[in-house]
Amino acid sequence: MDWGFVVAAFVTLFVVVDPIGLAPIFVALTQGLGARARRGIAVRACLVSVVLLAAFGLLGEEILGFIGISMPAFQIAGGLLLFLTALDMLFERRTARREDKAGHEDPGADPSVFPLAMPLIAGPGAMASMILLTGQARGDPLGIAAVLAVMVAVVALVFVMFLAAGLIERALGRLGTLVVTRLLGMLLAALSVQFVLDGLRALGVVGVVG
Repeated sequence: MDWGFVVAAFVTLFVVVDPIGLAPIFVALTQGLGARARRGIAVRACLVSVVLLAAFGLLGEEILGFIGISMPAFQIAGGLLLFLTALDMLFERRTARREDKAGHEDPGADPSVFPLAMPLIAGPGAMASMILLTGQARGDPLGIAAVLAVMVAVVALVFVMFLAAGLIERALGRLGTLVVTRLLGMLLAALSVQFVLDGLRALGVVGVVG
């Protein structure tokens, strides 16, 4: 086995997924929820992201090609969806929906599939990375298995960081969490715009992206 390839794959996915950077976002998206609810959301988000990334690693180009979607179009769509999440965080719409339910669970407020699993963990960048990394394995079953194992390891790190979300929230306090939520909303908005610009650049719309 080429351990250099394995290390490169791990570094690539770790940087793209960014488990450390996702922890405060998880805190912001699950603000006010108990430890059990957060744990359930973390489990669902990580399992869904593993399935998505594995599917794209094994069949990514075929899946998009079959339904006539290019990777740049996928990046643009992911960016637009992420921008909607950023607006929720900036204007506390998620919190307002919870308060309107007067303590009753709002199924639409569960962020495990969207936006945590996709596009935050299994985003366009991570999906594209899986397609590229499995392509570099050149059909070698051992190489493809190594890429999948590395991906699972990175998502496991994401899960560990999610479990520490309660400690992070207590360290920040109510005011600190509010400030971080607003700040991360701005950062997510910028990230979503970057996804859209990357997609436009890949399509050759150079006049828009400069």
